[in-house]
Amino acid sequence: MSTTTFSTSDPLTWKQADTDVHVATRAGEFAGFVEFDGSAHLVRDQHGVDLGSFASLDDAQSALEDSHARKTRPSTFPFTLPRALRRRPRRARA
Repeated sequence: MSTTTFSTSDPLTWKQADTDVHVATRAGEFAGFVEFDGSAHLVRDQHGVDLGSFASLDDAQSALEDSHARKTRPSTFPFTLPRALRRRPRRARA
């Protein structure tokens, strides 16, 4: 399985899929959706993870935007392997 990372400069595009469902895409890829359950707007990301419930559609859409901005922001602490694992393995002598 591969993960696609998009630049935060690519805005989410919203389309109303039904009277109570709004779907977000970024660069043509599914990014999440907002569903109105009659009392609150429920937000789920592209993996189906619940991001919360909000009183207004604008707040729900902003929550999904913020979630994508956090996921695509580069890490300030790059991952490095411990020194012992960075060494090349030794070849056996013949």
